[in-house]
Amino acid sequence: MTSLLLIAAIQLSALPAPPDAFRQACQRSAVTGRPLVVLIGADWCLGCRTMKTSILPKVAKAGGLDNVEFVYVDADRQPRLKGQLSRAKAIPQLIRFSKTPDGWRAQHIVGAQSAEEVAFFIRTGMTRAAAAKRLAPRLGRQVAGNGIEAKR
Repeated sequence: MTSLLLIAAIQLSALPAPPDAFRQACQRSAVTGRPLVVLIGADWCLGCRTMKTSILPKVAKAGGLDNVEFVYVDADRQPRLKGQLSRAKAIPQLIRFSKTPDGWRAQHIVGAQSAEEVAFFIRTGMTRAAAAKRLAPRLGRQVAGNGIEAKR
């Protein structure tokens, strides 16, 4: 009997967060004002498993999840929720919801990413490439304003 209970406990611990976990994370995010970060993945997806078991634990260990609410959504067990949250069919998908004066804003990155890229995305809501693109015009003006010619 004890072994049956142990097996059941192990199987339950391997399941993804129940649908309530997403709702609870949303509620905590709304109350605290902290961004909500959602990883959408599946057990059969190598990139998803890498993000879930390697990349995100590294980010968490470095404190990268300290100021957000985080939840995992299993695309196979929660297809309706996945469809409501994602704008792409590809997984893994990391979504960062942040509250703005105009409502909630969602930023997405798709595919397995490095721990550094994930930490940057969680912190800023942008990929490094998008941030560099956004800063490039400003840097060009600053350089030009200092009498240094900016290449275009």
